[in-house]
Amino acid sequence: MRPFFFLALLSLLISCKSEQAPQDQFFEDENDQFIYSGRILKTAEGTKLITSASSVKSNVYGDTVTVFLQSDNEQQHYVAIELNQEYIGRFRILKDTLKFPLPKKDSANTLVIYKETEAANGAVIFNGIRAGKIGNLTFQKRQKIEFIGDSITCGMGADTTEVGCEDGEWFDHHSAYMAYGPRVARALEVDFEVNCVSGMGMYRNWNDEDQPVMPDVYPYLHLNGNHGKRAEIDKKNPPDVVSIALGTNDFSLGDGDNIRPDFDAEKFKDNYVKFVEAIFKKYPETQVALLSSPMTGEAEGLALSKILHEVKAELPERAISIFEFEKFNGRGCTNHPSVDDHKIMADRLTPFYKDLLQKNQ
Repeated sequence: MRPFFFLALLSLLISCKSEQAPQDQFFEDENDQFIYSGRILKTAEGTKLITSASSVKSNVYGDTVTVFLQSDNEQQHYVAIELNQEYIGRFRILKDTLKFPLPKKDSANTLVIYKETEAANGAVIFNGIRAGKIGNLTFQKRQKIEFIGDSITCGMGADTTEVGCEDGEWFDHHSAYMAYGPRVARALEVDFEVNCVSGMGMYRNWNDEDQPVMPDVYPYLHLNGNHGKRAEIDKKNPPDVVSIALGTNDFSLGDGDNIRPDFDAEKFKDNYVKFVEAIFKKYPETQVALLSSPMTGEAEGLALSKILHEVKAELPERAISIFEFEKFNGRGCTNHPSVDDHKIMADRLTPFYKDLLQKNQ
């Protein structure tokens, strides 16, 4: 080979190599450019997303992004992915990586991963992402709503697009992202947190009389009776509104196999008042919204609404508001609200929460 030809070929190879796109890098979950929301736990395995709609957010650059996720047990989970504020889908997670193309642009793409299942199902572990680079994401304080509730708030039974109601596991239809709470928050452009447990009540649960109820589990990280680590108070961004939607399970007749005593209105009200007082102790400047249930019978619904007004009357110095749902038949699994039903609920609730948020400005 002639010397000048060799030198020209070498120069061309060096030039081509220098023009190649930079290699993607792996960014671990501990990177300070990730912003987490909801109840999480940082461990040696990765960052655990514990509660419904808990999330991790990042700005990413490059042609593609790969997300590394896994279940902390042997059952599947689901996550919702949002890219540049657009919902791109719901994905099953066991031990998975999710890879997505990124829009061609010079500025960052904002990626958010939301857990769809609830605390009772275990955690989704976020290990990190692979992308061209991440960065330029800083915390911006916005108003915030915390949604506390049962299976309705969790989005149980809402999504049947992939698994029918008669198929799969009971949590295969969970869609926290499409539930009324996150929908309201997106409509109002505020932050949110969801703390819910399916089947749970204020003084008794769907099918038991002696198991932990929401006031018992709420202080603890995993929302269960195994108290363990306490949940941290979000001092940086406390909720402007705490929304409580409980009572459906207290009024429930259960599965019919267990003995179910008559509903105890005084016990329910007493627990409710104490729980609301605990919320105000935790967040003195917040407002509390008490929601009735769209899933109770007519008589039970009237009784629940009456008690909510009594709770408010018991705490006259506190900022408490009440929203009463109209009864409807849910089109999701086991008569729970479907994704479309949650949209209807959110549309009706949005003006209510908007007024409450304006009071806290």
